Amino acid sequence: MIVFFKDDDFQFGLEEALGSSYRQAADVGEVLATAGRITDGDADSWVAEWTTTASAAWVAGQEADAAGRPASALAHYRRAATYYATALYRIAYAKQLEPERELDIWRRQRECWERTVDRMPVRGERVRIPYEDTTLPAYFFRAPDSRPRERRPLVVVNNGGDGATSQTWVHGGAAASERGYHWLTFDGPGQQATLYEQAIPFRPDWEAVLSPVLDAVLQRPDVDPARIAVIGVSQAGYWIPRALAFEHRLTAAVIDPGVIDVSTPWLHPLPDVMLNQLRDPQHTAFDREMRLAELFSPALAATLRSRGKPYGHNGCSRFAHYESVSAYRLGDEIQQITTPLLITDPEDEQFWPGQSQQLYDRLPGPKQLLRFTTAEGANRHCEPLARALRDTRIFDWLDDHLA
Repeated sequence: MIVFFKDDDFQFGLEEALGSSYRQAADVGEVLATAGRITDGDADSWVAEWTTTASAAWVAGQEADAAGRPASALAHYRRAATYYATALYRIAYAKQLEPERELDIWRRQRECWERTVDRMPVRGERVRIPYEDTTLPAYFFRAPDSRPRERRPLVVVNNGGDGATSQTWVHGGAAASERGYHWLTFDGPGQQATLYEQAIPFRPDWEAVLSPVLDAVLQRPDVDPARIAVIGVSQAGYWIPRALAFEHRLTAAVIDPGVIDVSTPWLHPLPDVMLNQLRDPQHTAFDREMRLAELFSPALAATLRSRGKPYGHNGCSRFAHYESVSAYRLGDEIQQITTPLLITDPEDEQFWPGQSQQLYDRLPGPKQLLRFTTAEGANRHCEPLARALRDTRIFDWLDDHLA
């Protein structure tokens, strides 16, 4: 692996962008050229350079549209969506960018995705999923070789905590499409448009989200009700098993990776004294310690702001913040899961190491653990540099269940 950055967050963001090139959602030359202009560890430099590259692709897409070249426009907008999303990855840590800039960049990223949806060989369909007293935005993509209203298996791609909706194409949508499956993705609570435009935060009981999605797709005449699968990416490695404990209409499910306790990366950096304050509980003492830590570490303050936003925590005490995240933990409900489940287990998992194996060991029903290794170039969270290997292994397993 070529290491461009000593800052591991920067390196991981680069690997995500590079891996997107497998699905034509990035170009290797553009990615490496952009990385070469970035000052290691400087979030302002990161945001500025990725935004510059994204804007160039955006302008090229507009020019292709004006010239009547839809295939070229699709290529440009798809890449621009990835680059804007990559800029947003570190925007919370930038010192010279006002918060409004984040919304502006996100909206441009979203517009790139919308234009991509309209220019695919089979145009995507915008769907509104009824959810409580509102709706969730979703996108349905018919298999390219299918006829209108032709019944096919469906693969639902459930995004993670902060991934752009456009990246679901890379994380499973493209592979489903080329295998003749319909596929759908949606913005759940705390995700993308549902967060930025509707201000709806995450929730731990994801069955309240996934079940309405299934209710909606099961009404479609072009979806085979006996052959529906879901792929959960990143933090959805917690949400999907949680939902499967109560929702039993899915044929099969994949999670990449398995997550038992979402709070692990929140708690791991804390000293023992603060962990004890959380357990006791000592609200005032914990908040005092955290305020001091944030005072001396602007990066920590930025992390808590950015991570807390989709949980709806901004403005509440730090103790309440951490206490809320601890609810995102799987317990005895694991014993209720009966859906066949494939769990990826990448070597060098940064966020939830060892939890794929822990979840596998506790599952009572049909299950398989799928390991990815450094020797294969497939290590790290969600296998960013091994998209082909990831897709073939995951979809070979899904084919056995959806055939």
